[in-house]
Amino acid sequence: MHMSAPSIVNGSGAILPQAEWPDVLRVVAIEVFATMVGVTVVAPEEGEVRILAEVTGMVGIAGPLQAMFSLRCSLDSATMLSSHMLGVSLEEAAAQKADAVGEICNIIAGYFKAKIGLGDLCSLSVPTVLSGTSYQIHSPGKTTHLGLPLVYESEIIWIGLDIRT
Repeated sequence: MHMSAPSIVNGSGAILPQAEWPDVLRVVAIEVFATMVGVTVVAPEEGEVRILAEVTGMVGIAGPLQAMFSLRCSLDSATMLSSHMLGVSLEEAAAQKADAVGEICNIIAGYFKAKIGLGDLCSLSVPTVLSGTSYQIHSPGKTTHLGLPLVYESEIIWIGLDIRT
Protein backbone atom coordinates (compact mmCIF):
# COMPACT_ATOMS: atom_id res chain seq x y z
CA MET A 1 0.00 0.00 0.00
CA HIS A 2 1.44 3.39 -0.99
CA MET A 3 1.11 6.14 1.58
CA SER A 4 2.00 9.75 1.16
CA ALA A 5 3.48 11.53 4.15
CA PRO A 6 0.74 12.86 6.41
CA SER A 7 0.25 16.51 7.13
CA ILE A 8 1.38 17.69 10.59
CA VAL A 9 -0.98 17.88 13.54
CA ASN A 10 -0.93 20.77 15.99
CA GLY A 11 -2.35 21.19 19.50
CA SER A 12 -5.91 21.20 18.15
CA GLY A 13 -5.59 17.57 17.04
CA ALA A 14 -5.21 18.38 13.36
CA ILE A 15 -2.15 17.28 11.41
CA LEU A 16 -0.02 20.22 10.30
CA PRO A 17 0.67 20.54 6.56
CA GLN A 18 4.01 19.06 5.53
CA ALA A 19 5.10 22.50 4.25
CA GLU A 20 5.27 23.60 7.91
CA TRP A 21 7.46 20.69 9.04
CA PRO A 22 10.85 22.36 8.41
CA ASP A 23 9.89 25.22 10.75
CA VAL A 24 8.55 22.79 13.35
CA LEU A 25 11.75 20.72 13.14
CA ARG A 26 13.91 23.85 13.65
CA VAL A 27 11.86 25.07 16.64
CA VAL A 28 11.77 21.60 18.22
CA ALA A 29 15.54 21.10 17.83
CA ILE A 30 16.37 24.53 19.31
CA GLU A 31 13.97 23.94 22.24
CA VAL A 32 15.33 20.46 22.98
CA PHE A 33 18.93 21.64 22.93
CA ALA A 34 18.01 24.51 25.30
CA THR A 35 15.84 22.56 27.75
CA MET A 36 17.22 19.02 27.74
CA VAL A 37 20.87 19.59 26.88
CA GLY A 38 21.29 23.06 28.39
CA VAL A 39 22.98 24.65 25.36
CA THR A 40 22.07 27.27 22.79
CA VAL A 41 22.01 26.42 19.11
CA VAL A 42 21.06 28.83 16.35
CA ALA A 43 20.38 28.62 12.65
CA PRO A 44 23.49 29.82 10.77
CA GLU A 45 23.59 32.82 8.49
CA GLU A 46 22.81 32.11 4.85
CA GLY A 47 25.62 30.57 2.83
CA GLU A 48 27.44 27.29 2.44
CA VAL A 49 27.67 25.22 5.58
CA ARG A 50 30.37 22.62 6.09
CA ILE A 51 30.06 19.91 8.66
CA LEU A 52 32.54 17.49 10.13
CA ALA A 53 30.33 14.42 10.56
CA GLU A 54 32.20 12.05 12.85
CA VAL A 55 29.20 11.01 14.97
CA THR A 56 25.73 10.29 13.58
CA GLY A 57 22.75 9.44 15.71
CA MET A 58 19.58 8.02 14.12
CA VAL A 59 16.06 7.20 15.27
CA GLY A 60 13.42 5.63 13.06
CA ILE A 61 9.82 6.80 13.14
CA ALA A 62 7.13 4.24 12.22
CA GLY A 63 3.38 4.56 11.75
CA PRO A 64 1.48 7.02 9.54
CA LEU A 65 4.80 8.87 9.31
CA GLN A 66 7.67 6.67 8.18
CA ALA A 67 10.92 8.56 8.56
CA MET A 68 14.49 8.51 9.82
CA PHE A 69 15.63 11.35 12.06
CA SER A 70 19.38 11.95 12.22
CA LEU A 71 21.86 14.22 13.97
CA ARG A 72 25.41 14.57 12.64
CA CYS A 73 28.26 16.35 14.40
CA SER A 74 31.96 16.27 15.16
CA LEU A 75 33.47 14.16 17.95
CA ASP A 76 34.21 17.37 19.86
CA SER A 77 30.60 18.56 19.57
CA ALA A 78 29.28 15.15 20.64
CA THR A 79 31.56 15.17 23.70
CA MET A 80 30.63 18.76 24.65
CA LEU A 81 26.91 18.03 24.22
CA SER A 82 27.27 14.94 26.39
CA SER A 83 29.13 16.93 29.05
CA HIS A 84 26.41 19.60 29.17
CA MET A 85 23.54 17.13 29.08
CA LEU A 86 24.91 14.82 31.77
CA GLY A 87 26.67 17.44 33.89
CA VAL A 88 29.99 15.60 33.78
CA SER A 89 33.55 16.50 32.79
CA LEU A 90 34.67 16.29 29.17
CA GLU A 91 36.75 13.23 30.07
CA GLU A 92 33.72 11.41 31.47
CA ALA A 93 31.51 12.67 28.64
CA ALA A 94 33.83 11.25 25.96
CA ALA A 95 32.90 7.71 27.03
CA GLN A 96 29.17 8.52 27.09
CA LYS A 97 28.84 10.62 23.93
CA ALA A 98 27.11 7.90 21.88
CA ASP A 99 24.42 7.43 24.55
CA ALA A 100 23.90 11.19 24.85
CA VAL A 101 23.66 11.72 21.07
CA GLY A 102 21.21 8.82 20.80
CA GLU A 103 19.07 10.25 23.58
CA ILE A 104 19.07 13.73 21.99
CA CYS A 105 17.88 12.13 18.74
CA ASN A 106 15.17 10.24 20.62
CA ILE A 107 13.92 13.39 22.36
CA ILE A 108 13.89 15.54 19.20
CA ALA A 109 12.16 12.82 17.13
CA GLY A 110 9.56 12.24 19.85
CA TYR A 111 8.89 15.94 20.35
CA PHE A 112 8.67 16.48 16.58
CA LYS A 113 6.09 13.74 16.03
CA ALA A 114 4.03 15.14 18.91
CA LYS A 115 4.21 18.70 17.58
CA ILE A 116 2.98 17.63 14.16
CA GLY A 117 0.06 15.77 15.71
CA LEU A 118 1.22 12.18 15.29
CA GLY A 119 2.59 11.62 18.79
CA ASP A 120 0.61 8.55 19.83
CA LEU A 121 0.17 7.26 16.28
CA CYS A 122 3.90 6.80 15.60
CA SER A 123 6.53 4.86 17.47
CA LEU A 124 10.28 5.37 17.64
CA SER A 125 13.06 2.85 17.17
CA VAL A 126 15.90 2.43 19.60
CA PRO A 127 18.56 5.04 18.73
CA THR A 128 21.58 3.95 16.68
CA VAL A 129 24.85 5.91 16.77
CA LEU A 130 27.67 5.59 14.24
CA SER A 131 31.20 6.92 14.77
CA GLY A 132 33.82 7.52 12.11
CA THR A 133 34.13 9.47 8.89
CA SER A 134 33.90 6.84 6.20
CA TYR A 135 30.22 5.99 5.95
CA GLN A 136 27.11 6.94 4.02
CA ILE A 137 23.53 6.48 5.13
CA HIS A 138 20.91 5.43 2.60
CA SER A 139 17.19 5.08 3.21
CA PRO A 140 15.51 2.54 0.95
CA GLY A 141 12.72 3.75 -1.30
CA LYS A 142 11.78 7.27 -2.23
CA THR A 143 12.28 9.88 0.47
CA THR A 144 11.85 13.58 1.01
CA HIS A 145 14.73 15.11 2.96
CA LEU A 146 14.39 17.96 5.45
CA GLY A 147 17.81 19.20 6.51
CA LEU A 148 18.72 21.85 9.04
CA PRO A 149 22.16 23.08 10.02
CA LEU A 150 22.54 24.48 13.55
CA VAL A 151 25.53 26.29 15.05
CA TYR A 152 26.78 25.08 18.42
CA GLU A 153 29.99 26.46 19.91
CA SER A 154 31.08 27.65 16.41
CA GLU A 155 30.61 24.14 14.97
CA ILE A 156 27.81 22.88 12.76
CA ILE A 157 25.38 20.20 13.87
CA TRP A 158 23.24 18.80 11.07
CA ILE A 159 19.67 17.75 11.84
CA GLY A 160 17.90 15.70 9.18
CA LEU A 161 14.57 14.03 8.63
CA ASP A 162 14.23 11.60 5.72
CA ILE A 163 10.51 11.03 5.15
CA ARG A 164 9.46 7.97 3.18
CA THR A 165 6.98 8.99 0.50
